[in-house]
Amino acid sequence: MPKYKRVLLKLSGETFLGRRQHGIDPEFTQWLAREIVKAAKSGTQIAIIVGGGNIFRGTAAAEHGLERTVGDYIGMLATIMNSLALQAALEKENQHARVLSAIEIKDVAEPYIRRRAIRHLEKGRVVIFAGGTGNPYFTTDTAAALRALETECVIILKGTKVDGVYTKDPHKFKDAKKLEHLSLKEAITDKQIGVLDNSALSLCMDHKIPILVFNLNKEGNIEKAVSGEKLGTLIS
Repeated sequence: MPKYKRVLLKLSGETFLGRRQHGIDPEFTQWLAREIVKAAKSGTQIAIIVGGGNIFRGTAAAEHGLERTVGDYIGMLATIMNSLALQAALEKENQHARVLSAIEIKDVAEPYIRRRAIRHLEKGRVVIFAGGTGNPYFTTDTAAALRALETECVIILKGTKVDGVYTKDPHKFKDAKKLEHLSLKEAITDKQIGVLDNSALSLCMDHKIPILVFNLNKEGNIEKAVSGEKLGTLIS
């Protein structure tokens, strides 16, 4: 029995790399789709927001002289590519999915309309939000918090490569300690934690939306997350 009626799953662009250095790994994307389908079958309504860092990162391009606004728009287009790849993988698993884009690109995705998104979720479709917020200077983290609020999701699930939030990078420091729980205020003030950016965390704090950080790459973890099993780090 799922604990949460409706969740927002935040996937970074790097998620789609799988074993590759760049672009989209079709095998890993298909595995990820199967994991999402397992969670959807439990009865939880699933909205997803994806990043585009595996294809293009606007902030990095800005450091090399590309105008930040242009870089951010290219990054938003990268999120649409990832969204379409995930939609195709989900539909291959016989799971209805819809891509709703903040940037109008009507030949491949529906425009983002709040009520339409909620209706899709109510009908059991997985909804993938593409194009970030549709505005430059805002990350997909902020888009995740915004869409979670707009579509009345009860929690944000942030899938990562590690099994929660640590006091420091567990890949670099052996003495890093895993945190079972921390407050949103602590997540904002402790610069080392870096779960989501401060704009996103502030939105979550103001509107009391918890965030669960968990290991996405372990089989069954998305299903465990939606059923409320003890997993990862809860920030609330």
